[in-house]
Amino acid sequence: MGRAILTFAATVVAASLNGCGGAAQSLQPPSSGADTAKIPISDMASTERYLGFEGSLYPGGNVIPAVHLAAGLNRAKAIQPLDVNGNSSATGRYVLLSIGMSNTTQEFCAAAPTLPCTSWSFMGQAAADPSVNHSSLIILNGARGGQAAPSWTSPSSPEYDRIRDTWLAPAGLSEKQVQIVWVKVANANPTVSLPSPSSDAYTLVSQMATIARTLKQRYPNLQQVFFSSRTYGGYATSSLNPEPYAYESGFAVKWVVQAQIDQIAQGTVQNVRAGDLDYRTIAPWIAWGPYLWARGTTPRSDGLTWTVADFESDHTHPSQSGERKVGALLLDFFKTSPVTQCWFLAGRSCL
Repeated sequence: MGRAILTFAATVVAASLNGCGGAAQSLQPPSSGADTAKIPISDMASTERYLGFEGSLYPGGNVIPAVHLAAGLNRAKAIQPLDVNGNSSATGRYVLLSIGMSNTTQEFCAAAPTLPCTSWSFMGQAAADPSVNHSSLIILNGARGGQAAPSWTSPSSPEYDRIRDTWLAPAGLSEKQVQIVWVKVANANPTVSLPSPSSDAYTLVSQMATIARTLKQRYPNLQQVFFSSRTYGGYATSSLNPEPYAYESGFAVKWVVQAQIDQIAQGTVQNVRAGDLDYRTIAPWIAWGPYLWARGTTPRSDGLTWTVADFESDHTHPSQSGERKVGALLLDFFKTSPVTQCWFLAGRSCL
């Protein structure tokens, strides 16, 4: 009996370490097999696997589970115009901020460090869209080239000081008004892929969870954080972040989001790599932003493709057409998601 209990306990720990925490999932760690074809996570059928790992953006499918959705709607309702001291104000503002690396800043604004953003970037498209809230919502690009995931894991990172001093303060804003963040991060030159326990995807799980907690420390009124993974990396001509790492970053996002869902459902931390992500105390509510990966010119179920022309000469950073694609995906996401519409669109109320 004692040996059986020890074996069961070891299996539970192994499942948690492999990003598969949660009572509804198999306690057996995924095994490497022939099921290695890279299918967009959002298109994977319930029976399809990548190296033994289940697909779909959320547990059970691509729709936010009911309990997590209710929490996200409550967080959306908490987003309101604030003054620089964080007090509710009819003339106040709330900030949607981007965090991340070169690809992130190109897709979000494409003109950093100067303004205005290019018309084809997300900020450019949002600025030209009359349905977007242009009064109380302020969209700012905090991402910067060369700033991979480790740049954002500490509250004392100079990157957060830069955002405060370069973007927030000159606009008459403060960190207390940042209430929504879009995060897209990666690690430069990864070398270990799944299913290795030391894979870059598992490293990203820990980093992104730490970033979520860090953002809550830095921005005390932060309500929602949306993570996106990378675009296609199959054309890459350098080791900066090629396949399968670009694809596998989607599993990292999936597991971070699921870690929070599972923790709330079970009452304790279920994914030890992610750690504590309780949105009632230490972290913001987190969810998927737009899922950006498609297998090159093979159309995703929604028609998304990535061609060589969508990338710069290194085939890793987006070209103008690539920036436009991600910008459009971001704009559509914020305009249509039930947890963002009320604060993103003009004439809407979250109350």
